Amino acid sequence: MEIVKARTDKREYKIIVLPNALQVLLISDPDTDKAISIPKFLQFQFNSGALITDGEHMLFYASEKYPLEDSYSKYISEHGGSTNAYTASDHTNYHFDVNSDCFEDALDRFAQFFIKPLMSADATIREIKAVDSEYQKNLLSDGKRINQLQKHLSEEGHPYHKFSTGNWDTLEVQPKEKGLDTRLELIKLYEENYSANLMNLVIYAKESLDKIQSLVEDKFQEIRNNDRSCFSFPGQPCSSEHLQILVRTVPIKQGHKLRIVWPITPGILHYKEGPCRYLGHLIGHGGEGSLFYVLKTLGWATKLSAGEGDGTTEFSFFAVVINLTDAGHEHMQDVVGLLFKYIHLLQQSGVCKWIFDELAAVCETSFHYQDKTPPRSYVVRIASNMQLYPQKDWLVRSSLPSNFSPSIIQTVLDQLSPDNVRIFWESKKFEGQTAMTEPWYKTAYSVEKITGSMIQEWMLFAPNEDLHLPAPNVFIPTDLSLKDAQEKVKFPVLLRKSSSSSLWYKPDTMFSTPKAYVKIDFNCPFASSSPETEVLTDIFARLLMDDLNDYAYYARVAGLDYGIRNTDSGFQVTVVGYNHKLRILLETVIEKISNFKVKPDRFSVIKEMVTKEYGNLKFQQPNRQAMYYCSLLLHDQTWPWMEELEILPHLQAEDLAKFIPLMLSRAFLECYIAGNIERSEAESMILHIEDVFNAGPDPICQPLFPSQHLTSRVIKLERGVNYLYPIEGLNPDDENSALVHYIQVHRDDFTLNVKLQLFALTAKQPAFHQLRSVEQLGYITALRQRNDSGIRGVQFVIQSTVKGPGQIDLRVEAFLKMFETKLYEMTNDEFKSNVNALIDMKLEKHKNLREESAFFWREISDGTLKFDRRECEVAALKQLTQQDLIDFFDEHVKVGAPRKRTLSVRVYGKLHSCEYSSDKSQQLPPNAVQIEDIFSFRRSQPLYGSFKGGFGHMKL
Repeated sequence: MEIVKARTDKREYKIIVLPNALQVLLISDPDTDKAISIPKFLQFQFNSGALITDGEHMLFYASEKYPLEDSYSKYISEHGGSTNAYTASDHTNYHFDVNSDCFEDALDRFAQFFIKPLMSADATIREIKAVDSEYQKNLLSDGKRINQLQKHLSEEGHPYHKFSTGNWDTLEVQPKEKGLDTRLELIKLYEENYSANLMNLVIYAKESLDKIQSLVEDKFQEIRNNDRSCFSFPGQPCSSEHLQILVRTVPIKQGHKLRIVWPITPGILHYKEGPCRYLGHLIGHGGEGSLFYVLKTLGWATKLSAGEGDGTTEFSFFAVVINLTDAGHEHMQDVVGLLFKYIHLLQQSGVCKWIFDELAAVCETSFHYQDKTPPRSYVVRIASNMQLYPQKDWLVRSSLPSNFSPSIIQTVLDQLSPDNVRIFWESKKFEGQTAMTEPWYKTAYSVEKITGSMIQEWMLFAPNEDLHLPAPNVFIPTDLSLKDAQEKVKFPVLLRKSSSSSLWYKPDTMFSTPKAYVKIDFNCPFASSSPETEVLTDIFARLLMDDLNDYAYYARVAGLDYGIRNTDSGFQVTVVGYNHKLRILLETVIEKISNFKVKPDRFSVIKEMVTKEYGNLKFQQPNRQAMYYCSLLLHDQTWPWMEELEILPHLQAEDLAKFIPLMLSRAFLECYIAGNIERSEAESMILHIEDVFNAGPDPICQPLFPSQHLTSRVIKLERGVNYLYPIEGLNPDDENSALVHYIQVHRDDFTLNVKLQLFALTAKQPAFHQLRSVEQLGYITALRQRNDSGIRGVQFVIQSTVKGPGQIDLRVEAFLKMFETKLYEMTNDEFKSNVNALIDMKLEKHKNLREESAFFWREISDGTLKFDRRECEVAALKQLTQQDLIDFFDEHVKVGAPRKRTLSVRVYGKLHSCEYSSDKSQQLPPNAVQIEDIFSFRRSQPLYGSFKGGFGHMKL
């Protein structure tokens, strides 16, 4: 059977079924640098959801053939790859990728987990703790809380009702009380359910299909086939008592949200007709006359999305999620009334063929000109869909609606009725007004029955606004031809430079897609001169996006995306997508910036939204808080959000109206244009922008003075000093503590870069195994590289309820001492293997235009301009000796090294608040310095030089 694939897809596909009934999709891609394997098995012990999550964690530990614990993850990591797994409502998906030359070995290790895994008692307990740590991390996540509440308010006997992750109580305490051994239950679950006939396998490699097939037949034929049948879900999870309900619930974060949910016929049953895609497109539209447009105009909503949510082949839900303003919260009944009025409009209008055809055309273009994505994410998606779709549609899935069926769309539309609805209304204003508590996340809620007649009344009293269907989409591209790139340049070239702007240009020589990428960076010194101007710039960027939405929403639907955001030195406009009508959108955005008028009503709405967003930063995960403080300590001339939050109440629309002309009065535009665009077109785009901003006797923008060119400067930590910054977590209810242990190493330099990268590659998996798997410090445990405007280092990021940050810091140092021994004992073969893995990773090709543009833009924005970085670093790696790596470690990373620069940011959670005082007051070792105030510290420290010289110093 011919598998349907995109016109631009050069890969080869083959479907085989092994004698044990394992269904396999083979993908051969001679251009790939990675090889990937993904088996997915259908899970049907749904009531053991927590056990399955633990089984997913356990399976990768060891197997009879490879009994050394963690040897699989170590092998993958040392050969440039990564591993992961996830458990969804109806399947578990395991996956890895690895450098191509090591694929056969890696595949053998992987296959053994499904043939003869080892699940030791010790490992079981550790992974139960890991599952519990993940649960603790999510306790204060509003998304997880509302999801579980929706499940809680359903039929108790239905699998949908169950707790979906697991914790110490469900995996250790409760089983013990029932006389059960969790490890034995896991083995039983594995033996009963991991059956080859319920598994799907996807293999993606550069070898020929025949070679991949023989590998698969050799490695996977021993997986047992118990001939298990697929678990089926018994009907709809919501009976009449769970419908026609209004649920008030108290979130963790500030803000009001409405979720209007209906149980519906699963869209997967009619994927060619696409009923949910059609209805989601209309109900979720942002153009003039749409529900969101009306709610926005009334000042009641800041965001709206609509579409099918979580479900299976037997049940599903359609949800409309609306972020409300304070005023919108007060008009909840009107908001719901307007939604049902829009649904009524859809009923009256009938199912429109032209809208379906337009949507089908957009989907078809999107499918056939889709960007190549990293192989791992590509195959994860395919494996997850193999059980749901016929073989020929495994790649297409639901992305190509092609059968126009008004009756099928009408059936789902009829299900979006007042008689079938569940409304979840989230707001802090309900604190103290709720009588019930959801058992797993302790979410406070109350339930009230509502009737169809009540909703009819809400519709009747809702404002009489002009709701109508969208207009035909003028942004749909009709010219998808490829330009002939005269110059086959490998790197961006500086096409033109004036006192007002510079233009970097990179024609597409790699991807052959009718797409372009344009970035215009407005470097405005007045935009970030104080906390106040930074907030005003943020509001300005958001107001621009807000003002453009009803026009540019059509562009987004048609595959032309845009964004405007504030930066450390001004703001940035990005437009990316099909090049045919990109210029129309870009010029509209530029026009809007040049004559922007502040609307007081929209200013108030955006100010309210920004105030809540900044205020909600205190509910960030502690590890995110620690990383934020680390950045604030290291980056000179950056303003804390706490000060910006203090300023917000005092800002008025007229402050912004006065500020915009001042901000734009001095600006330098750094521009990057790439993709399916000719040199002359790129130049004319920038000439047009210069005309708008710089032409005439009284221009909007003047060139910067030489003294005004802004640069990002980074604090240079003192050698031999260990800086500590202890602080209490911002959310007093969060039990988690966190540590960022940062080691600053050097200013961008190819030889030092590769030494640092090689250290990070060799230490990453051992750190994860020791600190997370063995010591069980916490679910979030990572060793990462860090790059601040060209200043390089590494950081350990750990979040824990088990130990306080001071104790975790000691564990990091203990790990480094242990790793020191491993590094000294590393064989020459291991060293060479790691070097080759890093070389393979560096030679990996960019997958698509966005990825390539992000790489080159980073060089431009940092000022490093080393476009040939990867080639130069590969050359440096080839010269590297094992002694070089040891010397690097001894100088920069080793505990107690006299030239080492360290900064430990310690965030103390609720469980460790008493340690905060004792750690702060304890006697410090001679080389340690405690930072009391971030800004005094910053002022007293030297800075690294910036790579971004003034306007006159740009390299060609």
